Amino acid sequence: MNILQIDIAGGQTSFEPGDEIDLTLSWELEQAPESIELRLVWSTSGKGTTDLEIVQTVPFEFPSPRETRRTSITLPASPYSFSGKLITLQWALELIAFPAEESTRQEIVMAPAGTEVRLKTIETASSAL
Repeated sequence: MNILQIDIAGGQTSFEPGDEIDLTLSWELEQAPESIELRLVWSTSGKGTTDLEIVQTVPFEFPSPRETRRTSITLPASPYSFSGKLITLQWALELIAFPAEESTRQEIVMAPAGTEVRLKTIETASSAL
């Protein structure tokens, strides 16, 4: 059984732009992977097409089948985590073992005050009459 794990210092999952996140990454794999990669990504979901952007990657070369490594990653200035009636943008940390592409994902919030931006419906002038 393959296990990959992402632990964020203090168990925190809400952050502000520019914050540095301290991480402990661990894995137990049946076979030695060629490489392990940590990715910082954002993706959209909802109506329309889904977008996915890999913002940063941290490669770990020559990993053992069972290992724990510490690292940190600094969040960018934008885009903020948000949700609305039609679309949501979510940030996540992904840990991937290659070539099998076994993976795990830890979702996080990245916005001012660490609070997801909630988009509200705006009334048009004609609907207000």
